Amino acid sequence: MASTPSFHGSRPFDFRLALGLPLLLMGLMLLFDTTPLDFQLEYLFYDSNTGFVGRNSYWLENILHDRVKQTVIALAVLLLVAFLASWFYAPLRQWRRPLGYVVLALSLTTSVVMPLKIMTGVHCPWSLSEFGGSETYTPLLSHRAETLKPGLCWPGGHASTGFSLLALFFALRDRRPKAARVALVMALGLGAVLSLGRMAQGAHFLSHNVWTLLIDWMICALCYRWLVYRPGLEQVSVRGGRQAVRIGG
Repeated sequence: MASTPSFHGSRPFDFRLALGLPLLLMGLMLLFDTTPLDFQLEYLFYDSNTGFVGRNSYWLENILHDRVKQTVIALAVLLLVAFLASWFYAPLRQWRRPLGYVVLALSLTTSVVMPLKIMTGVHCPWSLSEFGGSETYTPLLSHRAETLKPGLCWPGGHASTGFSLLALFFALRDRRPKAARVALVMALGLGAVLSLGRMAQGAHFLSHNVWTLLIDWMICALCYRWLVYRPGLEQVSVRGGRQAVRIGG
């Protein structure tokens, strides 16, 4: 009788690299000031006479910002429903843990943004005097200049809408490797497009969005390690009515 897979253990994954590289990049971004690059790129979207090219764009604001965010929220709700249904619907039972992981990772990656914004008080480019605003620019770790209205622009909240979908990559990598790669490209691509759109509107510097990517990746990778990853268990299959468990070295 042909074997029917009933469980898939985790494929090998180098957590030292997956967590160490983002931490290294974070350290480098703190050590080396990204201000010159941030300003140089942001000036590409800014005209002193008309302001930011995308500030009043219907497509960037209503479609790429609002509708995309609503779509990702709807996806998260569907995944939550599927997770709850897995307790009652047998075909979803084997996906319960990955579904629970995705729901948790999506919740954490998006909910952590606002507390960080409030803690850091970083202003958006459109608020700065260099781009027609009234606020004084200060780097991430510097003391904030006196202001009546602290900024809420670090990290990039809308970029997190796209980068939060990195959770789908981790949820699928052990069971559907090809689909996982598609999910990875989709999450990185969507996050990059949303980041670029907000930069064109003057809402974020490049570094804001890179920080968002690194934070979201770390959250997704750590949740995967704690909730889903099962080293050594390669596969359990049913052969002739008996379970066979294969343990990896």
